[in-house]
Amino acid sequence: MLQSFEVIASPEQGPPRLAALRKEIAREGLAGFLVPRADWHQCECVAPCDERLAWLTGFTGSAGFCAVLGDVAGIFVDGRYSVQVGEQVAAEFTPISLPDTRLGDWLAEKLESGIVGFDPWLHTVDEIGKLEARLEKTGIVLQPTENLIDRIWPDKPERPAEPVQSHPEEFAGESDSAKRARLGRELQNAGHKAAVITLPDSICWMLNIRGADIPRIPIVQAFAILFSDGAVRIFSDPAKFTSIDLDAAVTVAHWDEFEASLRDLQGPVRIDKAWAPVAVSQILEAAGIEIVHAEDPCILPKACKNQTEISGARDAHSRDAAAMCEFLAWLADEGPKGGLTEIDVVRSLEEFRRATNALRDISFETIAGFGPHGAVVHYRVTNATNSDIEPNGLLLVDSGGQYLDGTTDVTRTVAIGTPTQEQRECFTRVLQGMIAISRVRWPTGRIGRDIDVLARIPLWRAGQDYDHGTGHGVGCYLSVHEGPQRLAKASHVPLQPGMILSNEPGYYREGAFGIRIENLVAVREAPALPGGDERAMLEFETLTQVPIDLTLVEPRMMAPDERDWLNQYHESVLTNASKGLSPRALAWLDTATRPIS
Repeated sequence: MLQSFEVIASPEQGPPRLAALRKEIAREGLAGFLVPRADWHQCECVAPCDERLAWLTGFTGSAGFCAVLGDVAGIFVDGRYSVQVGEQVAAEFTPISLPDTRLGDWLAEKLESGIVGFDPWLHTVDEIGKLEARLEKTGIVLQPTENLIDRIWPDKPERPAEPVQSHPEEFAGESDSAKRARLGRELQNAGHKAAVITLPDSICWMLNIRGADIPRIPIVQAFAILFSDGAVRIFSDPAKFTSIDLDAAVTVAHWDEFEASLRDLQGPVRIDKAWAPVAVSQILEAAGIEIVHAEDPCILPKACKNQTEISGARDAHSRDAAAMCEFLAWLADEGPKGGLTEIDVVRSLEEFRRATNALRDISFETIAGFGPHGAVVHYRVTNATNSDIEPNGLLLVDSGGQYLDGTTDVTRTVAIGTPTQEQRECFTRVLQGMIAISRVRWPTGRIGRDIDVLARIPLWRAGQDYDHGTGHGVGCYLSVHEGPQRLAKASHVPLQPGMILSNEPGYYREGAFGIRIENLVAVREAPALPGGDERAMLEFETLTQVPIDLTLVEPRMMAPDERDWLNQYHESVLTNASKGLSPRALAWLDTATRPIS
């Protein structure tokens, strides 16, 4: 599927749609209605039929929500989207910065009393519970209702129903029967009769299946009930599953049977309140079934990749690196000539990846932001915003590929023409932060927020920072953004061997340029060092093998060990990315990986 450059909704469409929604809010006797960017499964990327937030407001970011009241419509986004939201929505929508302002506080300020409606299939148990606790002593009440956006969306797309594919054990490293048995034993040991699993990537990992219901992410939209004996019942469109053979212990039912099956369960039933829709909890409670709130049993084992998956990730990154080198060599030739646009960059990069004959899809919509667009953290070029690539500017390209053996995500910032001294200094600080993460060793039990700060210290020393986490988890031919592992101040899960994360500090000068350098890394056990106290330690293995633009590096700012790391990294890149390259790309790579001193 080629990347689209069309917009879902323009700012001009927002005001009449907002007016139509307010009529439905008044008809229901509500004071407001919540419109999240969410589907039944809380996926970061949603199907076109679930793009309710974008349809209403025009905002296309991957996270955010709108709270529509009678006289104000607040659209809540975090720092990644502060520039983007201002460009995409009409004046009738008021951007609100997260986490500076929380929804509960905002509602309490804007409403003295009233009922705020929400779709219970689009909000999690945890989310609504926390919001109700904040509003408990106010006159504001939350009330489940049908989705009011669906009433006014006349040409709403159909729910996707793409065929399901088996994911071979040669890539998964473990059979689905072994996974189900292991997870069933966990439920038995905890005294749970069943677990309701609502995350599609968990279901896909558990059953060794993949799909195409969501663009760029090979997941199958489904719910599942895992029983303590290892049996699984799937709820989706059964027609999607006719192309594969499932174990006799795995059965498929239609979406419509999910609620009745929940009511028939015997407790205790595990649900993950961080991901399960409020509706699931309501159905179980109404049936008198005991609920236990505990983590989705698939999340941690899925995050800790086995040796087959780590080996596959290495292969995928070497293959992807070759495609990136072909692209960067092409860009080095064509960029300074002028005549290229951001869309040209996106299309060319995808063509180089497809030339590997192994690409299943890109792993997300490619970000190609030149100049000021590079400062929009999750910029997505459209036909309306397409910018020319001109000499003497910075181009930020964040992209990735989906391969059967792994998922890639790499960001490189490239100088087109001659960079300024300020740009070189900012870039070098970002690079120093990326190197600090790459080299760190830490005692077992540490979590992402213990490490995140290392990437920021060079920027902090210059009075600079960035408003996003330093790293997110990454799946294996699954979601490019995978929990629970993160390198961020909000992280809470100890890092463990086998986890794959991004390492992506950045710096963004609004209206001028953006810088981000991103490699993927895998957690592994660190060897003992002479003089150590035999404490168990962990470290990162760098998976990404793509050169870093040396024209943007200021060597005098770097310590000798930082320069050594960069030289050793480029030596590894030259070895791992050179196989099968064209003569042009091989010559470019030889220069791009030259040692610095």
